[in-house]
Amino acid sequence: MSNSFTDLLIQLSEPIAESLAKTNYDSPEGSQISVKALIEPLLPHKASPPNPNVDASIKDFALACALLSSSHSSTHDLLSWIPENLSTSANSAFRELSKAYCVAFGERNAKRIAELGLDCGSVPEEQRLVVELMPEVMPLLKERIEESSIDKSDEGGDEVSAASARVPVQGMISFIHLAKNVNAVELGSYGDVILDACCQNIASSDEIWHHVVEMSTLLVTCIQSGNPRSPWFERMLNEMLSHLERQPRDKERRVAWLKYIEPLLSAVGLVLLAHFRRIFPLILKWMHADDDETVLLVLERIQTILKLTWIRNTPYVGRLVDELTILYKEAAMKRAREEVRMHILQILILLQQCKGMQFEAAWGKHKDDPNLANLGSSLSGRGAATVKTVLFITAHL
Repeated sequence: MSNSFTDLLIQLSEPIAESLAKTNYDSPEGSQISVKALIEPLLPHKASPPNPNVDASIKDFALACALLSSSHSSTHDLLSWIPENLSTSANSAFRELSKAYCVAFGERNAKRIAELGLDCGSVPEEQRLVVELMPEVMPLLKERIEESSIDKSDEGGDEVSAASARVPVQGMISFIHLAKNVNAVELGSYGDVILDACCQNIASSDEIWHHVVEMSTLLVTCIQSGNPRSPWFERMLNEMLSHLERQPRDKERRVAWLKYIEPLLSAVGLVLLAHFRRIFPLILKWMHADDDETVLLVLERIQTILKLTWIRNTPYVGRLVDELTILYKEAAMKRAREEVRMHILQILILLQQCKGMQFEAAWGKHKDDPNLANLGSSLSGRGAATVKTVLFITAHL
């Protein structure tokens, strides 16, 4: 059986290896990693020395396919060189391998799935090999992720000079791909292992921070879906906020967090109230950043937070109204002024709806400002009704 399966691996691998060899590759600027060189030895071919461990060959081939196919959903420079046809071929080859594996090793595979507490019939054939490989692959990925974390015990060193500067992001890209293609049930008992690796890596260098945020957010919302009070949400959000508080003016750090954190915010919902004392000082500061990208992302996240929590029992309503009116006037000098002002109006309408008299008291200090005349008219009468309608339609799409 192992010889015939090895022959199948070679048959599936050869067209991928041939296409890979013809693909031009230049390492991204500043990178010492050759992803192409990492993939090539994972693909078995006829000239390879026979490997008596067919499981090891399957694992290597699966990792190569996963890395190539993940370029579909990744924008990382390390994968940008992979052409679509090569990515598609790798994905198809893995699905074919998984189906063949179910036929060749069906009894063993069913036993492994049962050990994870899953019903074999609930796991599609093309995903059963993923379940089988998890005990082999997860420790490797976790080890790679942990290598890029900052050693917090080294108090004498530079806090942001992490080992990540010399460690490749293969592990994080793989975890991101995993989170987008499997569900919490299929991850089984490996959830805590994965999330622990994520949390240990949050205090990382800016070079890989955006991968850390995307990976951590996708995985915790996948694994802890439906459990907003999970301690993993608490730990992960606290770790992220601590890292942001160390350098609140770091543009790359704040933009990455604002861009990728939306699923986590939505998953925890009202539990966000417990984090307001740390979140609001940051977003109120970022609201006045020099770059439009940060400002727009902050305003989008504020709307998310308002819709999820209606900012109950918080002292930040007055301060938020004050800062929004300042930003409305500052927007006159911004390239994205119309978009910024529309977001501000939408936020103020939401505050008007959910805070009532508290909002009116805060707005009363600004309503006679001639520079806010257009904003004031939009907050009353027909202008407010129009915006409320737009908000209602948007919320129910």
